[in-house]
Amino acid sequence: MLKKLKIKYLLAFLLAAIATVMSITLGHGWMPADAQSQPQVQAQNPSAETSIKTVSLQNAGLQLQEIAQGIYALVASTDFPPASPAVAICNGGFVIGSDGVLVIDPFQTPELGELMISTVKSFTDKPIKYVLNTHYHFDHTGGNSVFVKREIPVLGRGVIREYIQSGKNNTGGVTPPTVIVNSQTDLWLGDRQVRIERVDGHSAGTDLVAYIPDAKVLFTGDMVFNKRIPYTGDSDIRQWQGSLYRLIAIYPEAKVVPGHGDVTDVTGLQAQQAYFSWLERQALEWKGQILSKEQVLEKFAKIPDAYKDYKFKAIYPLNLDSAYEQFTRSATIPLIP
Repeated sequence: MLKKLKIKYLLAFLLAAIATVMSITLGHGWMPADAQSQPQVQAQNPSAETSIKTVSLQNAGLQLQEIAQGIYALVASTDFPPASPAVAICNGGFVIGSDGVLVIDPFQTPELGELMISTVKSFTDKPIKYVLNTHYHFDHTGGNSVFVKREIPVLGRGVIREYIQSGKNNTGGVTPPTVIVNSQTDLWLGDRQVRIERVDGHSAGTDLVAYIPDAKVLFTGDMVFNKRIPYTGDSDIRQWQGSLYRLIAIYPEAKVVPGHGDVTDVTGLQAQQAYFSWLERQALEWKGQILSKEQVLEKFAKIPDAYKDYKFKAIYPLNLDSAYEQFTRSATIPLIP
């Protein structure tokens, strides 16, 4: 019983920490990424001062990488929870076409959203035509307000507006998307196509990915946590596994910008799939041993060596909880119908 309460208090503490970070800035929190072998780009950063209202790429913990011509990723390097509310938690990016720009995931605060705008302006004078939220979580949507104020359409999927308006998962105060996309949609930035597609499994029916065919670049949102323990708070891991299989099959040659972690390729999708397959196998072993959730959370609390170098370790108990609820507790599938 004491162990059960201990785990509950730990999860409650993590949620409270997130809420605190959000309330300090009107934003919200998460984290990701290290460096990779992509070329590093020096943007014309505004000021190096650490004012909340004047945030630079450097003090926001962001590294700008050119993934292909006119396609940029802003990769976050922080762990979870972030040391400062001014530090970006997730990855963002932008795609420049011949007559406009698409912004993807404008981070967790209006200040970081403004940083995205100033970064885009340092590379092109073409207007930002669209903003895409890959899902509803606050670390990807908190910057929406600065674009909506400029009357730039913000795209999202499914019940994303309802979730944000209800404050689900600490999204209170976030401005919801203004356009809902529920099927495959092609955006044209002049002569450059961006294909927006539905995926499922991470965030309760709000997940989208963006693919740029001429450059073979895929922005996955939080379908991929590259060398990060994934957030599974409102996930369906089986659906998530299915979506990963489909993305691996459809985009085997893509450069992949994950929601958290370094820029990768199909191996990042495969590593995410392998993690979930391992987690599912573990959960089925717990089922065979008739372990209680409290026993699982106590006995398997240590992160396995295969994932000891991952960031976001604070989220690992939630992964165990999700796996137990979704696999260990699931009804046995009969061998003969």
